[in-house]
Amino acid sequence: MNRLPIHHRFMMHLAPILVKLRPMSKQSTKSQKGFEESLWETANKLRGTVESSEYKHIVLSLIFLKFASDKFEARKQALIEDGQEQYIDMVEFYAMKNVFYLPETARWSFITQQAKQDDIAIKIDTALSTVEKNNKALKGALPDNYFSRIGLDASKLAALIDSINNIDTVEDKENDVVGRVYEYFLGKFAAQEGKGGGEFYTPKCIVNLIAEMIEPYKGKIYDPCCGSGGMFVQSVTFVNSHEGNQKDISIYGQEYTNTTYKLAKMNLAIRGISGNLGDVAADSFFKDQHPDLKADFIMANPPFNQKEWRASDELTDDPRWAGYDVPPTGNANYAWILHMVSKLSENGTAGFVLANGSMSTNTTGEGAIRQKMIENDLVDCMIALPGQLFYTTQIPVCLWFLTKNKRGQQFADSTRNTRNRQGETLFIDARNMGTMTDRVHKELTTDDIAAIAKTYHAWRGEPKDGVYPSQNETGTAALSKSLWSHIRICSRHDLKSGFHFGTGITPEKHLLNPFSFSASPRKKIK
Repeated sequence: MNRLPIHHRFMMHLAPILVKLRPMSKQSTKSQKGFEESLWETANKLRGTVESSEYKHIVLSLIFLKFASDKFEARKQALIEDGQEQYIDMVEFYAMKNVFYLPETARWSFITQQAKQDDIAIKIDTALSTVEKNNKALKGALPDNYFSRIGLDASKLAALIDSINNIDTVEDKENDVVGRVYEYFLGKFAAQEGKGGGEFYTPKCIVNLIAEMIEPYKGKIYDPCCGSGGMFVQSVTFVNSHEGNQKDISIYGQEYTNTTYKLAKMNLAIRGISGNLGDVAADSFFKDQHPDLKADFIMANPPFNQKEWRASDELTDDPRWAGYDVPPTGNANYAWILHMVSKLSENGTAGFVLANGSMSTNTTGEGAIRQKMIENDLVDCMIALPGQLFYTTQIPVCLWFLTKNKRGQQFADSTRNTRNRQGETLFIDARNMGTMTDRVHKELTTDDIAAIAKTYHAWRGEPKDGVYPSQNETGTAALSKSLWSHIRICSRHDLKSGFHFGTGITPEKHLLNPFSFSASPRKKIK
C-alpha cells in the first residue's frame, strides 16, 4: 500500500473537518452593553476625587454589596413564603443556599437610606466589615475602612449609590448580571489605566480560548498570578456550558497585590465559586501559598518581561529549576514557565500567555532552558496571536501549551481521548484572526476560538473533533496549500536541528511561510 508520511495523512484527513484558520466573519463575542454603560458614566464622575487606581475598588465593592443584599433579600422572602419566618435571622438558612447573611446595617436598603448623609463612607465601611465578619468565605476579601480613608466627596458617592441601586442583580436568571458588570468595568479600567490595568485583567477572548483548549472538566485548576480571578471564572463557565459538574473542579491561586487579591476573592464570592487563593496576598516565587500542589490544569497570564524579580543571590538553588538553568534576574518569563511546570501533575496541561519574545530569546540561559524543555518533550502547542488584543500593550503575544504526558490518555468521556503524540509540537498561526472592536482594540470571535480549539483537539486525536489517521488511514480530500500557512506539526528532531524557536527559522517566519522551513514539509515526523 502506498503510505504517505504520517503528517500528510493526518492533514489530508483533517482537511474536510477543520475550519480553515483565517480571518472569520464580523460576528463578535462582544456582549451587548446597556446598563453597564450608564453605570460607567455615573461612576466616572468620581474622577478628580480619587486616583483612577483606587476607582475600581470603590465601584466593585459597592456592586458586591448590592449583589449580596439582593441575594439576601430574595432568600429571606423565600423563607417567609415557605412559612419559615422564624428562621430569617439564622445564618445557616442562608449559607445552605450559598447566600451571605447580612445584619440590618449591612443591607443595601440601609445604605440607600443613608446615602445623602455626610458619614455615608463610614457606614459603607461598617457594612463591608460586618459582611466579612459574618461570612467566613469572605475572610480577607473586602476593603478595610477603605471608603473613609480615601475621602470621597459625599455627593458623588451618593450619586453612584443611586445608579447602582437601579441594577437588579438577581432578577435575570439566565444572564450573569453581576458578572457582566465586573467584566465590563474591569475592561474599562484596563483601557483607562493602560499598562497597570493588565495586572488585574486579561481579555475575555484569550481566557475563553485557553479554557476551550485545555478543557478543564475535572481536577485541580491553578493560576499562580490570578489577578482578579478571570481564569477561574471562565473555567467554571466552561464546565457549566459543557454540562459538566462544578463540584468536579477545585481552584487554587495566588496574587501578589493586596487590593487585587481582595478583588479576586470578591469576584469568586460574587459568583458562588469557592477557591483557595492562599491566606494572604504574596509573591509566588518567594512565598508560594501552595507548595505541595500538583495541578491538572494551569491557566495564567504572567506579567510580561518582569524585571528584577529576584536578586542575583536569591533562589539560585530553588527546586523548581531542578534540571534547568536558573532563570535570569532580568526577565521572569522562564521563571514563571518553570514554576508552572513544577506545579503540573503527571497528566497535567498548562496554557498561558507570554510575549512573543519568549519563543526566541537566548538571553542569559533562556535559550538553554527552552532547549531542555524541548528535550523533555513538554511543549504541546504554540499559538501566535494577533496584536491589539490587550488594553495594556500592542506588542504581539503568544500562547504556550505544555503537558507532561503526550503518550495519550483515556477518559470516562471517550470523546476526549488523546493519541500518542510524543516528539511532536503543533504550531498555529492566528495572527490574522480577530475583529476590531474599536480603533485600537481587537478581539477573537467565538468562531475564531472554536476553529483554533477544534484544530488542537483534532490534532491531539480527540474523536469528537475528527479521528486521527492512525486509526483511519483513508484520506478523503487533498490538503490545500493555504491551510499549511496556518498549521504546522514539528517533530522534536526538527526543533533540535535548527528550529529552537530562536535559531535558524523563528516561529514568526516559519508560521508566515512554512515552506521556508529548512526541513521538507514531506519529512516524516519522528
